[in-house]
Amino acid sequence: MSGKAGTVPVSPSHRPEPMSRPSPALALVFSSVGHVFAHLLMLLYPTVVLALTDVFAMPYGELLALATPGFIAFGAGALPAGWLGDRWSASGMLTVFFVGSGTAAVLTGLARTPVEIALGLTLIGLLASIYHPVGIAWVVRHATRRGRALGINGMAGNIGVAAAALVAGGLADLVSWRAAFLVPGAVAIAVGVAFALATRGEQAPRAEGGGGSAEAAGRATIARGLAVLLVAALCGGLIFQANTVGLPKVFDERLPNLAGGIAGVGAMVSIVFALAGLAQVIVGTLMDRIDNRKLFVAVYLAQAPLLLVAAVLWDLPLLLVAIAFVFLNVGAQPVSDGLIARFTPPAWRARAYGTKFMVALGVSALGVPMVGVIHDLSGGFAWLYAVLAGLALVVTVAGLFLPAGRRPAIAAE
Repeated sequence: MSGKAGTVPVSPSHRPEPMSRPSPALALVFSSVGHVFAHLLMLLYPTVVLALTDVFAMPYGELLALATPGFIAFGAGALPAGWLGDRWSASGMLTVFFVGSGTAAVLTGLARTPVEIALGLTLIGLLASIYHPVGIAWVVRHATRRGRALGINGMAGNIGVAAAALVAGGLADLVSWRAAFLVPGAVAIAVGVAFALATRGEQAPRAEGGGGSAEAAGRATIARGLAVLLVAALCGGLIFQANTVGLPKVFDERLPNLAGGIAGVGAMVSIVFALAGLAQVIVGTLMDRIDNRKLFVAVYLAQAPLLLVAAVLWDLPLLLVAIAFVFLNVGAQPVSDGLIARFTPPAWRARAYGTKFMVALGVSALGVPMVGVIHDLSGGFAWLYAVLAGLALVVTVAGLFLPAGRRPAIAAE
């Protein structure tokens, strides 16, 4: 036995965590709530806009376009937010996210003109951009079972997507379109205060144990894996953005016998995304057991025919197919996040997520005007779904070039 007398060697895998580090359960709860608000606040407007065509006497496409700068900011802010999360404080940045995006939502609810609405939505997007690079990296850092944690966190984000249409539609119908922003904004601020109190004094870990990043065999493997995932982020992000933004209008036009009024449309959209949220838990669990590359390719390959079929369907058949392709689209998200964790070192993981989400949420913000332009020019959504099917096939082909890795082992709890 070597070493100085009275000392006990400590292996890297058994280094004590800082006393102020939150438990994995607490970290997952707060990060999941944050994921709910990140999507909920961003997606209030696509349902609220249905009530604004009468308020401002403007066509749907023009009003929807007011959200475009906010979606661009939602992606563009991800990279600097990830840098600050790595260099300054993850918990501090998440506090700014909760309080800042909630305040921005309140200001949007107080807007008096379309220009003020656009400014408010842009501010929401900029502050909400903090969540994905910082929050996802926070999940990975604290998780004991990475796939399951990413799946649960991903499902929470999907709950936010689903709740956005329901909350916005319900408050717009029962109170006013302003309440659709004021109420969620106030709740987000309150959660931010609770988060700040629960995580005050948290220290960032100096090092992180093995895991998926150990599978990155070299610079070429890292570059290849991240390049493929960035292509997938762009195309997959366009599919997700177009669906989340366009689905309220699609249901408004194509489900006349199932949805009545804004609240009814919101309820249908919420049903789709609530059911699809189960995909993230299912896929996240599978991530800990089977080859993540095969999962990634499979979930995108299956989307293409469903999107093509959706182009010509109405009423209940459309609702069922929409549930299926949204289920697969959101199920791909934890796999993508897990693969990024595999190909990046912990020290700059938040920046890697920031780069991904800058592409997925920023560049793919083009999906917002794309929905409005295609609808206004063609008078429907058939061409939109044809384009989305093509993008799903592009991601499928890109996924075939992901570097090989060992079968993931289930981490001990």
